[in-house]
Amino acid sequence: MATKTLVNDERLLLGELGRALDALEQTAGVKGRVVALKPKVRNGHKPDALIDIYVDRKKHRYVVEAKTRVDRLATLGHVKAQLDQLGGRGLLFAPYVTAAMAKQCRQLDIAFLDIAGNAYLHEPGLHVYITGEKPEGLATTTMGTRGGGTATALRVVFALLCKPELLNAPYRDIVDTANVALGAIGWVFINLEERGYIAGQQKKHNRRFLEPIRLFEEWVTNYPIKLRPKLNPRRFRAENPEWWKHADLTGLRAYWGGEIAAHRLTNYLKPATCTLYINPDQNYAEPTKALGKLVVANRLRIDPQGDIEILDAFWHLPPAANYTDVVPPILAYADLIATLDPRNLEVAKIIRDQYINDAFRKT
Repeated sequence: MATKTLVNDERLLLGELGRALDALEQTAGVKGRVVALKPKVRNGHKPDALIDIYVDRKKHRYVVEAKTRVDRLATLGHVKAQLDQLGGRGLLFAPYVTAAMAKQCRQLDIAFLDIAGNAYLHEPGLHVYITGEKPEGLATTTMGTRGGGTATALRVVFALLCKPELLNAPYRDIVDTANVALGAIGWVFINLEERGYIAGQQKKHNRRFLEPIRLFEEWVTNYPIKLRPKLNPRRFRAENPEWWKHADLTGLRAYWGGEIAAHRLTNYLKPATCTLYINPDQNYAEPTKALGKLVVANRLRIDPQGDIEILDAFWHLPPAANYTDVVPPILAYADLIATLDPRNLEVAKIIRDQYINDAFRKT
């Protein structure tokens, strides 16, 4: 598998940022320049670039997060969370931002810039909002090497992020944890090594993460697009909206995600929706088994528009000692980010600060 070198990636990013700034000058009459690529690490996070925008001799500096593509609304919540982590005024750069995505960025107050000259920049002394400009020649654009991989790869990466000791464990242990085929694991490790996320050798037991936070951010971006839809999502509604407070998950191998997980992990959010992951090894078609048992006990009824979503659990990890019925914090965070709900984005940041960032810095 051919991969770009870091130098080539930086040259490509520099060229495309230059095109975007030139386009911005054409569409808005605003000048800018690239200050640095891959600037100094900030709190464990690596911005892709720094740029300055000039208006009336005043400089406005932006910390840039570059994306190969931004074509799904579900990814914008994570983009906002990434920008908030960078420090300074964050800016999303992508080859092209559609009018619909631009509108959502404005609502979420996500500054952005693309190669077509579309942009949203809003702060004291600077206001630019341009949409509808059509890109030219983007078919050959190859910026970035952040492919999220397959659903299988996402399962494996999730297991490694939750349990870093699996980096040097026998592959059979990863099979059991991630519920994937043995033959897929080696290819996932090759891909992670080629993309600079891990280093070392399993035989020497010295494999380690190089950029766990970056890998986590990539996983969160791709999870709602590539893995979550394959988890057999089903929707229900309950007669009692507070049914979850009294639901007994004992023996069901089921775990709360989303807003209920956030409530239990932080005691900060009052849940308005329910997300539950239940182990698919149980055959819910039989009324005495997992899902059927849960549905009957709590008087749930099928409703495609219901506020209860039940998905297949895709991991086998021991639950946290204090939260035996809650998904791992990484998954709770991903569920919340994908909603784009401002209150969920706020509590997701709390979960990240309390449970995720420090854990990765210790790996």
